[in-house]
Amino acid sequence: MQCSYFDAARCRSCTLMGTPYAEQLAGKQSHCQTLLSDHAQLEWLPPLASRESGFRNKAKMVIGGTAQRPTIGILDADGYGVDLRKCGVCSPGLRACFPVLAGFIRSNRLTPYDVPRRSGELKHVIITESPDGEIMLRLVLRSEQLVPRIRKNLPALLAALPQVKVVSVNLLPEHKAVLEGDREILLTEQSTLNMRVNDINLHLRPQSFFQTNSEMAAALYRQGREWVNELAPASVWDLYCGVGGFALHVADPSRAVTGIEFSSEAIVSARLSSEEAGLQGMDFQAGDATAYALKARQSPELVIVNPPRRGIGKELCGWLESSDVQHVVYSSCNAQSLARDLAALRSFTARRARVLDMFPQTKHYEVMVLLERAA
Repeated sequence: MQCSYFDAARCRSCTLMGTPYAEQLAGKQSHCQTLLSDHAQLEWLPPLASRESGFRNKAKMVIGGTAQRPTIGILDADGYGVDLRKCGVCSPGLRACFPVLAGFIRSNRLTPYDVPRRSGELKHVIITESPDGEIMLRLVLRSEQLVPRIRKNLPALLAALPQVKVVSVNLLPEHKAVLEGDREILLTEQSTLNMRVNDINLHLRPQSFFQTNSEMAAALYRQGREWVNELAPASVWDLYCGVGGFALHVADPSRAVTGIEFSSEAIVSARLSSEEAGLQGMDFQAGDATAYALKARQSPELVIVNPPRRGIGKELCGWLESSDVQHVVYSSCNAQSLARDLAALRSFTARRARVLDMFPQTKHYEVMVLLERAA
């Protein structure tokens, strides 16, 4: 894939841009195998390739420039906007929204936040597209000042972009390098974006996490389901479950499945998906994954973990070591923290692994490992 923004040095976010894709994928496989080279019995499945372009289902774009000439993209080193509305890694559905949003900003005088001067209101737009082409739009503002104006003129935006089903305003009053704040104001009657993945309809709320590559997310969940069904455990915990992707995919009438996620909004979504599908034996709870495990009276036969980049950490590794858990399915977006955690899980043997290229054009990737308690 070639990118004019990268070639012109306007954006270097995709650090592998221009590198042949086969070379990218081979490099990620090699990197992961090197990090996990201590696990001699590990069987490596073929890596799963992604589309090279148009794969991102989510765009987190900084709004810069002026209300009359807004930029949608990133900030340069001096804090001024760089327009990237034709970014090639974003899905065509996302790119189709950017010109309309620019027009909405102009016509409603939504003043972009000026980082160097710390003035203005509109900081970011966060847009997510479902596999069915529906859109969730979130406008990140400094204050509630523009909310009445946005609410009044929202029907015109929805008429221009009928695929937009969920719209909210997120408030980020502080001047700091984060994308969103804690408070969300819903502007549409519909509150969740339906993310149909494989045979499961997931519900994504504005502040919930979902993988940025829908096709690779579907492959990730299929791989997890394949491994779990092969082992046929009677009980499964899905720790860091998010909106329930893994838990819902491994549901079975013969199996008790518990999902734990810190975000209460994500748990509401997971429960809704479970109820809609009429699944039995499902239990979703909001809370800290490690705290839940440490307080539990019994351990399941199998645990799925899909932690943030920092990994599961010493405490949860220690609990797994002392538990009766027989198998672990570990899905990681950071092979370095994965390697550290696996080194702490001395009672388990890493049996299978697979690299899934969730993030083409970058050095990042997802890797899944199946662990078995040593005899």
